[in-house]
Amino acid sequence: MSGGSGGGSSAPGRFADYFVICGLDTETGLEPDELSALCKYIQASKTRDGASRFISSATEGENFEQTPLRRTFKSKVLARYPENVEWNPFDQDAVGMLCMPKGLAFKTQADSREPQFHSFIITREDGSRTFGFSLTFFEEVTSKQICSAMQTLYHMHNAEYDILHTPPTNDKDSCSSTGDCNGTSVSKLQRFNSYDISRDTLYVSKCICLITPMSFMKACKKVLEQLHQAVTSPQPPPLPLESYIYNILYEVPLPPAGRSLKFSGVYGPIICQRPSTSELPLFDFPVKEVFELLGVENVVQLFTCALLEFQILLYSQHYQRLMTVAETITALMFPFQWQHVYVPILPASLLHFLDAPVPYLMGLHSNGLDDRSKLELPQEANLCFVDVDNHFIELPEDLPQFPNKLEFIQEISEILMAFGIPPEGNLHCSESASKMKSLRACDLASDKRNGNIAGSPLNSYELLKENETIARLQALVKRTGVSLEKLGVREETSSKKDLKIQCDEEEFKIYQLNIQIREVFANRFTQMFADYEVFVIQPSQDKESWFTNREQMQNFDKASFLSDQPEPYLPFLSRFLETQMFASFIDNKIMCHDEDDKDPVLRVFDSRVDKIRLLNVRTPTLRTSMYQKCTTIDEAEKSIELRLAKIDHTAVHPHLLDMKIGQGKYELGFFPKLQSDVLSTGPASNKWTKRNAPAQWRRKDRQKQHTEHLRLDNDQREKYIQEARNLGSAIRQPKLSNLSPSVIAQTNWKFVEGLLKECRNKTKRMLVEKMGREAVELGHGEVNITGVEENTLIASLCDLLERIWSHGLQVKQGKSALWSHLLHYLENRQRKTTSGSFSTSGILLDSERRKSDTSPAMSPLRISLIQDMRKLYKRYAFLRCDDEKEQFLYHLLSFNAVDYFCFTNVFTTILIPYHILIVPSKKLGGSMFTANPWICISGELGETGVLQIPRNILEMTFECQNLGKLTTVQIGHDNSGLYAKWLVEYVMVRNEITGHTYKFPCGRWLGKGMDDGSLERILVGELLTSHTEADERQCRTPPLQQSPSMIRRFVTISPNNKPKLNTGQIQEAIGEAVNGIVKHFHKPEKERGSLTLLLCGESGLVSALEQVFQHGFKSPRLFKNVFIWDFLEKAQTYYETLEQNEMVPEENWQTRARNFCRFITAINNTPRNIGKDGKFQMLVCLGARDHLLHHWIALLADCPITAQMYEDIALIKDHTLVNSLIRVLQTLQEFNITLEASLVKGIDI
Repeated sequence: MSGGSGGGSSAPGRFADYFVICGLDTETGLEPDELSALCKYIQASKTRDGASRFISSATEGENFEQTPLRRTFKSKVLARYPENVEWNPFDQDAVGMLCMPKGLAFKTQADSREPQFHSFIITREDGSRTFGFSLTFFEEVTSKQICSAMQTLYHMHNAEYDILHTPPTNDKDSCSSTGDCNGTSVSKLQRFNSYDISRDTLYVSKCICLITPMSFMKACKKVLEQLHQAVTSPQPPPLPLESYIYNILYEVPLPPAGRSLKFSGVYGPIICQRPSTSELPLFDFPVKEVFELLGVENVVQLFTCALLEFQILLYSQHYQRLMTVAETITALMFPFQWQHVYVPILPASLLHFLDAPVPYLMGLHSNGLDDRSKLELPQEANLCFVDVDNHFIELPEDLPQFPNKLEFIQEISEILMAFGIPPEGNLHCSESASKMKSLRACDLASDKRNGNIAGSPLNSYELLKENETIARLQALVKRTGVSLEKLGVREETSSKKDLKIQCDEEEFKIYQLNIQIREVFANRFTQMFADYEVFVIQPSQDKESWFTNREQMQNFDKASFLSDQPEPYLPFLSRFLETQMFASFIDNKIMCHDEDDKDPVLRVFDSRVDKIRLLNVRTPTLRTSMYQKCTTIDEAEKSIELRLAKIDHTAVHPHLLDMKIGQGKYELGFFPKLQSDVLSTGPASNKWTKRNAPAQWRRKDRQKQHTEHLRLDNDQREKYIQEARNLGSAIRQPKLSNLSPSVIAQTNWKFVEGLLKECRNKTKRMLVEKMGREAVELGHGEVNITGVEENTLIASLCDLLERIWSHGLQVKQGKSALWSHLLHYLENRQRKTTSGSFSTSGILLDSERRKSDTSPAMSPLRISLIQDMRKLYKRYAFLRCDDEKEQFLYHLLSFNAVDYFCFTNVFTTILIPYHILIVPSKKLGGSMFTANPWICISGELGETGVLQIPRNILEMTFECQNLGKLTTVQIGHDNSGLYAKWLVEYVMVRNEITGHTYKFPCGRWLGKGMDDGSLERILVGELLTSHTEADERQCRTPPLQQSPSMIRRFVTISPNNKPKLNTGQIQEAIGEAVNGIVKHFHKPEKERGSLTLLLCGESGLVSALEQVFQHGFKSPRLFKNVFIWDFLEKAQTYYETLEQNEMVPEENWQTRARNFCRFITAINNTPRNIGKDGKFQMLVCLGARDHLLHHWIALLADCPITAQMYEDIALIKDHTLVNSLIRVLQTLQEFNITLEASLVKGIDI
């Protein structure tokens, strides 16, 4: 392209890169804007499929009825100077759209034509940013063709209106001729704030704009306002406009970090200052405005939403307000940076972008007529909607509180009040002031979302005295027990008397307030993450391989970090650590080993964290929720003050240029056509660099300067971090080009790929998390990654599912797309059930059912996905991309490998239906059973109590309050009738909501005179996983005819049938059982399994000790079973007689014997009908609880009864083996074993 780059290829540190003029191109004439085409397309699709999409119209067909003056027309970039600069290529589409986001506007002399200023931002693909500042004003239309075109449009519009609105009977009244201007049509014209070429002056919008590398908003606004003033003031400006524009483009430098700069506008000096590399980054928007518009409470809530990466939609009539709120919220996040789609001003032609299934921060322009209810958005369940003009915010569900929210709000309120801003916000600056005044005060108080609105602003003193919010806050804060010093207005620093500030008072106040608020916000993060470096996991391999495996790498020890935090912080922090912004921040930390290499933002943050550590000298483990106020305000304020008091550099003054005679002519009210040959190239050499710039100015090229405050570095690091973190957030800003179907399709294709990738990463992460140590052995990540709360992971999966279901949705039925879909599915299924014969026979039949908590959702998801989605979703929607959908379902099915208990653990009070199946042995006459059976189910959260089972009914469903994970089943009968003997193989219980199924093996008789004479048994259950389910298929309710070849586990009639083990195997079994219990107590609490299973399960402690006592037991006489309990009772009798005869060897031994007898007696006296093996189980459990087992083993080994009842080879007679057994059991002494109620019911010891 022609047009020099004005000073070599390396980017010079210029204040502005381009000066742009946009407006009406008289050669191409009036072209309707894409927007109106879009409106028509939407209207058409509305009538076609009944879906009302984003455009809200107050009356049906409003867009056809828009009067020509209210329609939007295409604006063009009329001129730009210079033509192009290579370090910042000009993006014509983006600039054209963002300078005039709604296209051209026409007005007549009757309308108000105040100039409007707004800023905008262009984000490039690599994440770098360029800033734009534009001033839109109205100029008279001089082109006769345009005026007559407008007149013609009016005639056409009126004719069309008559056809649409005249009843068919009044044929004669309809206007047939377009030129007809009789009385009725004139009155119609007037009614339509019309345009009549003969009496009206037509005005059209035009816009002048500066494109700059850094966001000096105040300075650019002044430059543009003074240029506009030069055109509208009766006296021509001192110099041609070209001189001023040339000056700002080529002769005004960017101030270096830590310096201030003064340059000349048309009518007065303009000052800007830039923070040094050790201060908070440059930010030039007025924070004051955001707090006035929204109030403290709402700002903090919006800030929390942004930190947790919710979708955020700002809504306002003013482009500048959208920009101010968006930039303020992202600036307050320091040291974190928003990583997703960021479009503070969404041009009308990009409305389809609200469909984006990714986190975004966007600003939507409202026309001021429609209220929120008319605005239909694709997804609202996770959306934060901010109506900026009406002081109103709609929050996503389940938003956790920001840590120390109350004290934080109090600290911010104090600062605002020192500047005379009420913490509730100022309603006089919002459109709805009059509306709000009419609302009754009590309504406001009860409306939690409105952040209670203040009346008229008072002076600071009265505000302090009477402010409700502060009083309310102080009361709350006192209640929470946090001491806060008395609220007082901060004293202004006295230094102002000595220093003369160069800018005006108002501007200085804005600087002061900005820095004070930003310091308070930054202080929250320095306090919260003061010890974050301790938890960063530095990669062991070199950078290259770290990048390659970045997604698999764990870069922060979340579990340890969270375990260090105060309890109230956890809901917020556990979710925040999962965000992209936190991951990128830690990546940045890992990348920058040395100080020079460090990202500037990180450098500032780290130096602050170091200061806090020096001040507090506290150990990382002693985290308290004590609120620490900000102490850095004065220092930060001082540095700004010094820069403004002593200006470091003054730029070259504007001067006459070498222009052709007669050009640069001044015409009142019109922005002149500028002389392009003068403005397209800069000076051959920049004199100012040689003359008075210190060496360091020349040394730093633009990229380096950019880095300090735009947070970009041009080396490999940024590229790598971008690649490493490219999780579906590849699109930072939509491509601002014309709206073509292919562009929309391409964008949405990127979204679909991103969603699939995110799904893959999330499912993998959740599986690894769940499989814990096992996953580590398989080589996934490190052992310390199991720390993040299960609920956080589930919540982020739900968020992803919601985004997938909302992507490309056409017909919206409720706030949550996924929930509406499930309800819809359920309705259909119920309809089918009632019409068809749809029966389920009991447990485990539904092989599609997942074992995990989310199963009720997942199963319908699969089936309903396969149904026709064409009616509900647009062509590009994720759910209509078949390959991706299939992969997505495979990822979800991988959850079948693990079990989640978050539903069970969180919703502890809800009623849950449980399904019970009892499987008796068919072989041994279960059908003749005459007694009345009962069952009692226990879980971690409670038990059912005794449930009577109707006779001969083996399957039943009942509802009771959530029992948590199930642990034991007590089953028994009342021994009534002729045949009161029952042989139960096992019991199955299923939680009908989560699909978790537990199996309780029994394999023993219940009946007097059978087996060990037990009328009730305590069965210990285990959760069935999907693998065991496959193996246990033959163990469902037995089929009608059973195949003779089926191998069935024989029921143990008596313990003597158990396989005999040798002493080595028995010792091993004891070792494993005790080891299991020790491991249980060494695990973090939330990862522990069931202790009951370790004590009484198949290879538990009871079963191992049973083997010990059965080894070498003398075989009983024919037809008589002898049980271990018989031996223990004999030992008890022996010790009791010993004590009566007072032949006790030693005191220690005596206590043990007494204890032993006491326990045996207590168990024998229990009212429960427990058999002999059940009593033995109870004794072992109680012995383990009270740490007495090893004493009892020693006691029994020395007992003469043992000699009578055991053979010489018995383990209990081998002193060496007994001693090793005692040593093993002694290891249980250090653990506090709590027994489940069902194990020790009816015994009080």
